[in-house]
Amino acid sequence: MATLPAGALSKYEIRRRDPDPARCTLLVIDMQLHFASVAAPALKALKSTVDLCRSAGIPVIYTRHLHRDPSDNGMLGEWWPGDLIIDGSPSSQLLDGIGRISTDKIIQKHTYSAFFNTDLDAILHQLGSTEVIITGVMTNLCCETTARDAFVRGFRVFFSTDATATCNDDLHEASLKNLSYGFAYLVDFKRLEAAFLS
Repeated sequence: MATLPAGALSKYEIRRRDPDPARCTLLVIDMQLHFASVAAPALKALKSTVDLCRSAGIPVIYTRHLHRDPSDNGMLGEWWPGDLIIDGSPSSQLLDGIGRISTDKIIQKHTYSAFFNTDLDAILHQLGSTEVIITGVMTNLCCETTARDAFVRGFRVFFSTDATATCNDDLHEASLKNLSYGFAYLVDFKRLEAAFLS
């Protein structure tokens, strides 16, 4: 399972900028039991990122990917037959150890983008957020699609290299290259720590 070690973002970084804690929200994408093995390499950096953002006063929003019935499967039903996350199943539950507290908002989604047919956009505007930091799984599917969608909606996007993960290095690195080129500023825990604690 793939994620990049802390400090490796310089290999892919094209532009550099730090998030503004007063205008930013942290998105934790699909850290569910279904993805436990994929998420494992990113867990430490993700939990550290969540804790750091909380200490900087940054809101944290979690997403859960799930399907209630075939009517919401869309193309995912064709693409991933027999591998959808069913609402109420053990695999649909969020993982332990990801820093969630009871007051955190959870967005329920049924496709790759956390914005599609959800109230995420409205929540971010209510919070006054114009920037998002993307963490979670899978780098090349829900994280990347959410990052691209955020960008075209006018949000400044920061994408974590060490608090995201997917099933292999090639897919992880391809997403980082694409996002850095046209959609997101790359960050890792140490970069965020330096920005928020300076």
